[in-house]
Amino acid sequence: MKVFIIFLITIICLTPASAQYLPQVGVPGNDAISGTSSVFTGWATGCVVARGYLNIDSTALGYVTSGVDSFGAGAPDRYVVSLGDSGVATLTFASPLYDGPGPDFAVFENGFPNPVNDSQAFLELAFVEVSSDGSRYVRFPCNSLTQINTQIPGAGVYMYANRVNNLGGKYIAGYGTPFDLQELADSPGLDITNITSVRLVDVIGTIGIHASHDITGSVINDPFPTQFATGGFDLDAVGAIHQTTNSGINIVGYGLSVKAYPNPTTDKLFISVTGGNPGMQVRLTAITGQVVKQNTLSQSTSSISVGELPAGMYYLEMSDANGNKWVEKISKR
Repeated sequence: MKVFIIFLITIICLTPASAQYLPQVGVPGNDAISGTSSVFTGWATGCVVARGYLNIDSTALGYVTSGVDSFGAGAPDRYVVSLGDSGVATLTFASPLYDGPGPDFAVFENGFPNPVNDSQAFLELAFVEVSSDGSRYVRFPCNSLTQINTQIPGAGVYMYANRVNNLGGKYIAGYGTPFDLQELADSPGLDITNITSVRLVDVIGTIGIHASHDITGSVINDPFPTQFATGGFDLDAVGAIHQTTNSGINIVGYGLSVKAYPNPTTDKLFISVTGGNPGMQVRLTAITGQVVKQNTLSQSTSSISVGELPAGMYYLEMSDANGNKWVEKISKR
């Protein structure tokens, strides 16, 4: 018996762990976000696509052609732009994204479920990257546990969502794959409070010489070749959950620009003023009118600590010596 137990323990230790991630829409425990969810505060307003190949192993065949760049902007509507093998889409927003509680944005593709198994779907994947300067991009660390012994063909074979993590296209059409900027907090040169663009890079699904790899170096197997106009990752939309805004009642005067961000906020509220006079007065008041913070701006960009304040709605009021005023609602979480 003792020998058997030792043998059993040895087998368990030598058996690789079968780690899994969150499952497909329709299976309890997924974190997919519906495109109609009220958590979205906005959508990408600009999209520029660099088309990829119909088949990267036969580049003479040319590039995919389905859709137009603008199909990647706005809310998900099933009108998609296809990236093709190695294609890239760069999304921009009316105002920057920032790191808030939980996921900060979500990526929508047009995958479809296996009609006889909710756990499976036809998926085409993409790497997800972000930038705070429009030049340097940082990629979300991703993982793929999909088998790599047999190539997934371009049609007819379904994949398990719980075998992939942090890749755009994990969920079926109408449901976004969420991404949390906090995961990139330690990335040099990236300001996660001021993300100006999101970049999607098609995963080349081949297990051959042009294979794409996850953060561990493992090959990512997804449908290949997709040798048709709609090949590769099909971008539907990118939705903003935490997005800065410079809306407000701007009656300060000609030439003066004011921006308060992030809004909602959890810790600090930054105030940026262009064209204003030194010494502008700032007050943060509760909805009852009680002044909870007060300051004089001596720089073009300043911050107010709000971490100790109760969650709720506040008013940010600014005024100058000439009597000009500016007011914005601020949400504290």
